[in-house]
Amino acid sequence: MAAVLCLAGCGVGSYTISSGRADEGYLTFISDKAYNIKVIVDETEYSTSSVKNKAYRKDRKIKQTVKNTVRVSPGAHEVQVIKGGKVIFSKKLFISATEHKIIDLL
Repeated sequence: MAAVLCLAGCGVGSYTISSGRADEGYLTFISDKAYNIKVIVDETEYSTSSVKNKAYRKDRKIKQTVKNTVRVSPGAHEVQVIKGGKVIFSKKLFISATEHKIIDLL
């Protein structure tokens, strides 16, 4: 009986730890000036804005906002960017979880 009580108090079991980081990637588009664009990711449309690229601050981190960031699931995606009815960017991209990919539209 004492052996059963000792084993019950050992804390044996399954535990799960999660980091709280989202299982998604992010796309942000930069250009010579900010303008409204339409982004199509695997047939899903998003209306967003490009971020003005400042040449003197190339290494700066671009703040992710709802206005300028498209959230996508990890994996390969066909991405198109349309401005004024014209396709200005079209490419198949692989995006990892938590990756923030900056796409230059210049």
